[in-house]
Amino acid sequence: MAASAVRGGLLTGELIYPDPTRDEEMEDHLRRLLEAEARAQGIIDAASAEREQMLAQTLATVREAEARFAAGRAELRTPYLKDAQSRAEDAVSELTRKYQERQRNLRERAARHEQEAVDAALNLLLDPAS
Repeated sequence: MAASAVRGGLLTGELIYPDPTRDEEMEDHLRRLLEAEARAQGIIDAASAEREQMLAQTLATVREAEARFAAGRAELRTPYLKDAQSRAEDAVSELTRKYQERQRNLRERAARHEQEAVDAALNLLLDPAS
């Protein structure tokens, strides 16, 4: 039989002999694919590590900000509490002044009515006919 090329091999009788240059090319392609896969996995691992580092750093920054806010919360409330305390003191002073004024008026009226009652009682005793 005549030798003919069949898909990268030589046909001689019933046997097919693979082309050695074709195997080398295939091995070279596979080696380059494995190297590319290893490089890609390295890039993925580096990106994952960087992502984890960024997350950790961001969480630390947020926790610091929360701590600063919690510490500053008392300072933020102080002016409002002072203002509320001042208004409460003013209200108490005003109510105390009004109470004392009302009490003074009632005492004056009671004294006046007491004097009128004493005068009326004396008039009745002294002049029962009137």
